[in-house]
Amino acid sequence: MKSIMRHFTRRDWLATAGAVVLIALSVWLELLMPDYMKDVTALLITPGSSVGDILFAGGKMLLCALASLVVSVLVTVISGYLAANYSYNVRQKLYDAVEGFSMAQINRFSTASLITRSTNDITQVQTIIVFGLFVIVRAPLMAVLAITKIADHSPEWTISAGVAVGLVIIVLAFCFIFAHPLFQRIQTLTDNINRITRENLTGIRVVRAYNAEGYQKNKFEKANFDITSNNMKAHRIMSIMLPSMLLIMNGMSLVVYWIGAFLIDGAPLADKGQLFLDMTVFSQYALMVIMAFMMLNMIFIMGPRSLIAAKRINEVIDTESSVTDGKGVEHTDVKGEIEFRNVSFKYPDAADYVLKDISFTAKQGETVAIIGSTGCGKSTMINLIPRFYDATEGEVLVDGFNVRDYTLEQLHNKIGYVPQRAVLFAGTINTNVAMGDNGSEGYTQEDVARAIEIAQAKDYVEQYPDGFEHPVAQGGSNLSGGQKQRVCIARAICRDPEILIFDDSFSALDYKTDRELRRSLKENTAGVTNIIVAQRIGTIKNADRIIVLDEGRIVGIGKHKELLKTCPIYHEIGLSQLGEEELNHV
Repeated sequence: MKSIMRHFTRRDWLATAGAVVLIALSVWLELLMPDYMKDVTALLITPGSSVGDILFAGGKMLLCALASLVVSVLVTVISGYLAANYSYNVRQKLYDAVEGFSMAQINRFSTASLITRSTNDITQVQTIIVFGLFVIVRAPLMAVLAITKIADHSPEWTISAGVAVGLVIIVLAFCFIFAHPLFQRIQTLTDNINRITRENLTGIRVVRAYNAEGYQKNKFEKANFDITSNNMKAHRIMSIMLPSMLLIMNGMSLVVYWIGAFLIDGAPLADKGQLFLDMTVFSQYALMVIMAFMMLNMIFIMGPRSLIAAKRINEVIDTESSVTDGKGVEHTDVKGEIEFRNVSFKYPDAADYVLKDISFTAKQGETVAIIGSTGCGKSTMINLIPRFYDATEGEVLVDGFNVRDYTLEQLHNKIGYVPQRAVLFAGTINTNVAMGDNGSEGYTQEDVARAIEIAQAKDYVEQYPDGFEHPVAQGGSNLSGGQKQRVCIARAICRDPEILIFDDSFSALDYKTDRELRRSLKENTAGVTNIIVAQRIGTIKNADRIIVLDEGRIVGIGKHKELLKTCPIYHEIGLSQLGEEELNHV
């Protein structure tokens, strides 16, 4: 429970303390009832007892039962509050933790697993808080107090109760030891089935286009069978618990009455009535002891899975991002300058370097393009500028300062980033363009309109009846590839950054739009440094400098015409796209 209660707030702890007091009160009230039952039974077998005396003793017993009911309801209300508040706090912590993760941590957990931990795992823990607080406090308290009540009775009865309790503990331990690993595996299998479902839904067009429904169905059926089979094994083990408990409880009742009959039969006539009363009270207290452990049955069914869920949640919350804020930079004399100094990089747990000894400088207002074959490290290189990853060796500097010295907010406010895959969010064109914080007072409608116009998106946005308020579906699925890219480019421009990074962000544009967009960027973003990753020679031909990468190394730096003469790899890339004559003309 420590892994769960560590997230309780001060108010939660106060509520928990109040619930514990109420549970103790409820137990005390219930333990009074066998004594009142003893009084009622004594009155019934005593000659001359009046109906009024019997009703008065029964009334006290009834009042205890009603008071215990009211207290139990109050405990349930408090437990519901604690569970809801826990879910709220932990969900917030999980979200904040994931938001601060570097890409390395995101890849380590996987998107499907993070979604499961934020939903299913929290629900598992929430359930154990609702039902568990009452049982976890009540059951041991009830067992201890009930045992103290029966300890001074016949040693034969006491031994029988002790044997029953021992058998109950053995059954609980057996179920926990063998079921716990299975419940741990269930959470991993839940991640897997979520991953397969998510892949199928996001890739439904490809699945249908390739008639791969059967293949995907088989994948899902296997994952579904695995999780179902594991659940069946776990619950078969747990199913032993309740019948075993009932057998022990009923067997103990028989033993108590059998011992009672033996004791009463051998007792003097004057002591027979008292022994009968003692047997009645003892059987009630003994059943309370067994019932207390039976209540733990529920915890042992839900507990293992909830503890595993809590451990998985804490694993995310306790993971520190490998990319953390620097001390901050107060003032920079230069704007928009980027420098790589002998930078090498390899991904976590990878054996080989993706980038090797990269050095170059991009001055303010320059356009620097990066080109190379697929997998040569182009996207990796630009991802080091906004610190999606940190360089393994060497330094990346922005405006003369190492990027590690900036706070992440400071650094990102200098950058407008357009990813390789256009990412749009459910909302409107306006909310997607005017997204985030650029360190100023916010975006005006004029800022959005200007960015849309520069990104060459004005023509189709104005065709919508609702204009900038045109709805955008999740992932921008109601827009074409080129439209999505232009909205993403407008979002970067709207920030009015010092540096614009385009990670192959023109690939979905036709040649005319590509040309117009580059012309518009040059005219309207003077003084802004542009870093462009591209595959098309036509996109980067007018760059101030072109960097050619091959297997993670720089094999050429210069302008288009220079590289055609001095860099065989660049010349080869150009020939693969254009003919010799057309290439030289470009």
